[in-house]
Amino acid sequence: MTAAPMRVVAAMSGGVDSAVAAARAVDAGHDVTGVHLALSRNPRSYRSGARGCCSIEDSNDARRAADALGIPFYVWDMSEEFADTVVDDFVAEYTAGRTPNPCLRCNEKIKFAAVLDRALALGFDAVATGHYARLETGPDGRVQMHRAEDHGKDQSYVLGVLTQEQLRHSLFPLGDTTKDVVRAEAERRGLQVARKPDSHDICFIADGDNAGWLTEKLGPKPGSIVDEDGAIVGEHEGAYAFTIGQRRGLRLGVPAADGKPRFVLDIEPVSGTVTVGPRESLTVDVLDCVKPLWCASPPADGEYTVQLRAHGEEHAARVGIVDETVRVELIDPAAGIAPGQACVIYDGTRVIGSATIDRTSRLAHR
Repeated sequence: MTAAPMRVVAAMSGGVDSAVAAARAVDAGHDVTGVHLALSRNPRSYRSGARGCCSIEDSNDARRAADALGIPFYVWDMSEEFADTVVDDFVAEYTAGRTPNPCLRCNEKIKFAAVLDRALALGFDAVATGHYARLETGPDGRVQMHRAEDHGKDQSYVLGVLTQEQLRHSLFPLGDTTKDVVRAEAERRGLQVARKPDSHDICFIADGDNAGWLTEKLGPKPGSIVDEDGAIVGEHEGAYAFTIGQRRGLRLGVPAADGKPRFVLDIEPVSGTVTVGPRESLTVDVLDCVKPLWCASPPADGEYTVQLRAHGEEHAARVGIVDETVRVELIDPAAGIAPGQACVIYDGTRVIGSATIDRTSRLAHR
């Protein structure tokens, strides 16, 4: 999607993608100001080095990139909003036995809500980010979000929480390119982040140990691990350390009768009971989803595709909406789908919107 020259905030994480996105916004003739988001009052309590987007090093890398591009640069303190809407939500969801995606939450509440609100209040027209997704204007004049040209880098799943109003004030300059091209472009521009490694895992968990981080926050809450018949096969120090589909780290004291691996099938947060069983018991084909967020208008009942994980495959599905509940019937069953995950709905490459998985089940006739 092309746009007339605008005043643009370029959200600069300190990585190569956001730096090149800012550069392309400058090339497009926009009046660009670089902004780095300070998500922690103590940056060293989050990631360090080049592994995330919350460190002092990342802030310095973003500033150097802005200097190289010749654009103004500021740091916006979003630590309070980030703690309230992303970190606290992450803890609450795991405590309730669900598996959240904090990147979606951050996009919804921070990058395209709090940041965009502040940008508009300051007289800016749009926010540009280094996400890999494409924006187009549809026949009805509404902004459509599509998968990136490079499906291997596509990030439309974590952007499926954006509304039409937010999309109208967003720019994704990298949607038509690949990561190799982005790195080569950064080198040509003399950006020091050209070969900086990509960030992975959750930015506010310093060592990537989700279970250890949650245990430190919540303290031990011992409970039992049981099989599908209710027999105790192990003990644990906190149900919040598990997620549906998990295989590793179960430390079961009683092996399965058939000797096959067992997986987490269910988490009961009140009693702290974790149920395990065979892989085939993970299979579901019905998802009842809540809290829908539509990129434009709600879809008509019908057949679409859905994506259930950030790097997961697409599933053909029948989608129906009753009030604020979205019922998704997968044409081919999926395994290891956890409440709390996002179900993002697509019509071809176009993102329709998303909803949060509340319950999973199997159709009785299958």
